[in-house]
Amino acid sequence: MSDHTPPAPIADRARALETVLKKKQLVPERHTADFTHTAEEEWSAKNGAMVVAKAWKSPEYRSRLLDNGTSACAELGFEGPQGEYIVALEDTPSLHNLIVCTLCSCTAWPVLGLPPDWYKSFEYRARVVRESRTVLHEMGLDIPEDVEIRVSDTTAETRYMVLPCQPEGTEGWSEAALAALITQDVLIGVALPKTE
Repeated sequence: MSDHTPPAPIADRARALETVLKKKQLVPERHTADFTHTAEEEWSAKNGAMVVAKAWKSPEYRSRLLDNGTSACAELGFEGPQGEYIVALEDTPSLHNLIVCTLCSCTAWPVLGLPPDWYKSFEYRARVVRESRTVLHEMGLDIPEDVEIRVSDTTAETRYMVLPCQPEGTEGWSEAALAALITQDVLIGVALPKTE
């Protein structure tokens, strides 16, 4: 007879694993705390927002970002695990970019932060490639029919970020004000920058 007891919650299982690894001295002291700090405080969509704002303000930086996203992000101090090969996908009035990882939930951690739960969901990963316009509509974003939607699927090496079109009327804004318009959803392509 099999045991049908449901597994313990993920947080409990993670703590149990951490305890065993520490007891066997397989995890250096403070490793988990340091990694948690990095994941929660240093990897952030606010970093990606700063990249976008700089690209909107500086044509030279924008060119470098589109030519070599990894290097351009590193110029601002945003590099590290899952940021080894960042590609910036430029939106235009006739093209909207959208990111997915159909195999798991990869993102460019240094500039997007850890992926949101919906991004990791099987439903999003399975549907967004086949019916991207419908999925975006369900998420509250309607892209005009005459605008192409291009879905980019993360690979083992490549991580993407979307460089959205700058909203009209924001040309004279400071980088800080522009960065405030950019969210993780914008960097993934499921939302547009909003000035209101």
